[in-house]
Amino acid sequence: MRDMKTPSSPPGAEIGFAWPIRVYYEDTDAGGIVFYANYLKFFERARTEWLRACGIEQGRLARETGTLFIVSSTALDYRSPARLDDLLTIVSRIERLGRASVDFAQEAWRDGTLLATGTIRVGCVDAAALRPTAIAPAVLAALRRGPPDTRPNNGAGNTGTGVSTAGI
Repeated sequence: MRDMKTPSSPPGAEIGFAWPIRVYYEDTDAGGIVFYANYLKFFERARTEWLRACGIEQGRLARETGTLFIVSSTALDYRSPARLDDLLTIVSRIERLGRASVDFAQEAWRDGTLLATGTIRVGCVDAAALRPTAIAPAVLAALRRGPPDTRPNNGAGNTGTGVSTAGI
């Protein structure tokens, strides 16, 4: 597995689940460049779709297990701007899967250019108490397994999970 902080290639077979995102007017600042905080929204959407591809729907998770995933920390690095109408590919993979948290590494790419990288820790909490709790065994199994290897016609799709079981 390669370090996601060292760009060596555009989204491809070795780096994780990819999700396309179009940059809309609402995503940009007055100069037509993506507002920096919107990368967090792009990364959130890609993680949600990654979970959905693993068979984990967050609403159903809350109803059936009484747990939620919440973001507990983020760190982003910006390398190059995205602009209005760009088609980005957000690449996500799990770096660490723990008993009650998941560390994701994410990248935003445009036509082979790395635009931004991020590390996001997501914690599992009891929905009523909002206190950390163990990730349900079925959910852990789905996260370890990752999404099926499906590649839509647009070229974006799962290309591996890169799951580390350190800390489980």
